[in-house]
Amino acid sequence: MDKEPDKKSDAAPQQSAPPPQELAPTLARVRWLMIISALTTAIAIAAVVGVIGYRLFNRGESAAGTIVNGTVFLPKGAHVDSTTISEGRIVVTFDIGGATEVRFFDLKTLQMIGQLHFATQR
Repeated sequence: MDKEPDKKSDAAPQQSAPPPQELAPTLARVRWLMIISALTTAIAIAAVVGVIGYRLFNRGESAAGTIVNGTVFLPKGAHVDSTTISEGRIVVTFDIGGATEVRFFDLKTLQMIGQLHFATQR
């Protein structure tokens, strides 16, 4: 009493009924939202890849790859407190007889481009 498998259900794929007319506007809106979502994702991925590519190909212009040889002259008796290199500039903080001064130098030319003097108010 073996039962034979139902060949009709295996052979014919099940077809879904077409959606009712009331759902057509909703389905169209869902498709439109999916397209917008996919385009937004693609633009975001392209932006990230673009930024990564820009950073990789422009690292030769950064200050880290620049070799500086030269001498910067400070006032006599100055004591250097700190130095910092950032954005193509060297910032030197030093003490002259109890007064603090900050000088800014261009990294490529070592020319002074600015200075700050600090004093106490009276």
